[in-house]
Amino acid sequence: MRNVIMMLMITMVCVAASGCAGPSDKRGFVRLFNGEDLNGWVTQGEDNAWVVEDGILTVKRDVMDGKEHNFDYLWTKDTYGDFILDLEFKVIEGTNSGIFFRTSDLKDPVYTGIEVQVCNSYGRNKVNKTGTAGAIYDCLEPTKNAINKPGEWNRCVLTCKGSSVTVVLNDEQVIDMDLDRWATAHRNPDETENKFGRALKDFTRVGHIGLQDHGRPVWYRNVRVKRL
Repeated sequence: MRNVIMMLMITMVCVAASGCAGPSDKRGFVRLFNGEDLNGWVTQGEDNAWVVEDGILTVKRDVMDGKEHNFDYLWTKDTYGDFILDLEFKVIEGTNSGIFFRTSDLKDPVYTGIEVQVCNSYGRNKVNKTGTAGAIYDCLEPTKNAINKPGEWNRCVLTCKGSSVTVVLNDEQVIDMDLDRWATAHRNPDETENKFGRALKDFTRVGHIGLQDHGRPVWYRNVRVKRL
């Protein structure tokens, strides 16, 4: 009985701790966002514009300037290597955001993290590496433009295991990526250039998950993760 009580106490302490995610469900997913506050998340700057409204994470600034607020991205306190991230996001015309993962330097996320693009690309016939939702930013375009209409919720499932990265957007697999194929700095396998001064295959395989504040409206909810 004493051992049972001790285990219950340890579990309660972990759940309450600021760096711990919530309890897992039957499939092993834990909530990263509790729907009430920013518990379990951090920013690096003093101009944090992330707020919780009606159970939803969103960015609110007096002036939506469209600038990269690199120090004001929202980061998990914990780090993740192999995992499944399952969340919903909503965009409007002009939205620019991103889901960062395996980020090693929170003060330089643009060059030390990998990004799933979050933007309004609805209705566009052509896909590309920077302006289509679901792209691995600057590295790999999605196989199709699967985003819903502006104002509608989108479900994104990001799976990382070793060098494998997949993205499923609204039940459509749009990314199937092997990081080991990105073996040269500033170069994609299709011979186009990218921004990274280090080959993606050499990036750390463990890092923080983050949501980008690019000075434009964006909304996130039902953010959960499962370690693999």
